[in-house]
Amino acid sequence: MRQHSIAYRFILLGFACLLLSVSFGLTASLQYLFPHFLNEQFSFRNTRPIHVFLAVSWIFACVIGIIYKYIPDVAGRALYSGKLARVHFALQTLTIFIAVSGFCMGYFSGREYLEFPPWVSSLIIVYWLLFAINFLMTIRPKLASAPVYIWSWCTGLLFFFITIIEAHLWLLPYFNDNIIRDLTVQWKANGSMVGAWNMLIYGTAMYAMEQITGDKKMGHQKISFAFYFLGLTNLMFNWGHHTYIVPANPIVKQVAYIISMTELVLLANILWQWKISYKKSGNTSYPLAYRFFKVADTWILLNLILAIAISVPYINQYTHGTQITVAHAMGATIGINTMLLLASVTFIFEEQLHDAAKKSIGIGLTVMHYSLLIFWVSLLGAGITRAIALYEGNYFAQVSRKIMPYLVGFSASGVVLVVGICLIAFSFIKTISEKQLED
Repeated sequence: MRQHSIAYRFILLGFACLLLSVSFGLTASLQYLFPHFLNEQFSFRNTRPIHVFLAVSWIFACVIGIIYKYIPDVAGRALYSGKLARVHFALQTLTIFIAVSGFCMGYFSGREYLEFPPWVSSLIIVYWLLFAINFLMTIRPKLASAPVYIWSWCTGLLFFFITIIEAHLWLLPYFNDNIIRDLTVQWKANGSMVGAWNMLIYGTAMYAMEQITGDKKMGHQKISFAFYFLGLTNLMFNWGHHTYIVPANPIVKQVAYIISMTELVLLANILWQWKISYKKSGNTSYPLAYRFFKVADTWILLNLILAIAISVPYINQYTHGTQITVAHAMGATIGINTMLLLASVTFIFEEQLHDAAKKSIGIGLTVMHYSLLIFWVSLLGAGITRAIALYEGNYFAQVSRKIMPYLVGFSASGVVLVVGICLIAFSFIKTISEKQLED
């Protein structure tokens, strides 16, 4: 198998999921505005879970591709098994196809997050096991003196297995027969799963930042490991701020509230210190990747402010389940996770990008950033208005009329956001496809 070929396939798969996700997301937003739009052919009940599933698939496929690209370079040796990687790719592609096809035909598990039938998860566990074997067998010689990003990747892999098993505990009567227990575990599992993919993404970001600056000490610095352990603590405990409205043990909620205040602060500090190191190094080889990191830093700070606000229990009881929660999720998924993934992808391919592609990606980044800002503010406006209206005792129809101007702004900016994402995605797809042919 050609060097890094499998990594490029996963990244291309990720971009395909991203483009499909934003297409279904745009359709879902129009259906939210106009309930009868495509309602008989393909309702909001179908488009929303497809959008969410493909967005998560974009994150996992892309971060796996980036890690497959990085680990031979980190380990100084070829990938342990090209055959395992190819089987992994085939299984992950098949799983995405099965899940999306099922959603199109109306097959759902009835769960809030992992909405595909439970047996599909067995395929996910199998291909993650193949990925874990390939990763650990390739990286094994480096584990004794591993830099922080290797620890971050290992932790993300381990906790993915833990959280996906937790997410299926509802199949047992002990959990399924008790709605409070079931809801608490479901929200806990999915909150921690976000922490698991954050570990994978932050690891790729730290490796890219180390390579761009040439500062090999970065992966061994105390502050980097402090961030790792803080991220690990968040992964295990900050899920509690998702369950404030569940009548569970108040100590869990208090611990979660304290912990949830910390992670993004330290990540913002790491990115800030890296920007200083970048400028001191005089490295001008990756200006486009640097721009993605800068935009991600901005979204970390914006989302930090929002996260602190909605983690306050008194505020959370009014904001939970409103468009404010969606704004927080979109800010994290697009503004932070997607920007960090695109920064790593840009680092990998920036030297191969033609001038036209660089220009297109630069324009796409600007369009994406500012349209996302309007998108985010519109959701906040809708959420705040909805919370106030419900507190005042308005009926659902009255609430819907009050938030309609914000939803129009949300949908309009969503259209522009999709344009920005397409400019970036198509430029990378073309470059990666050409690279595949050259190799």
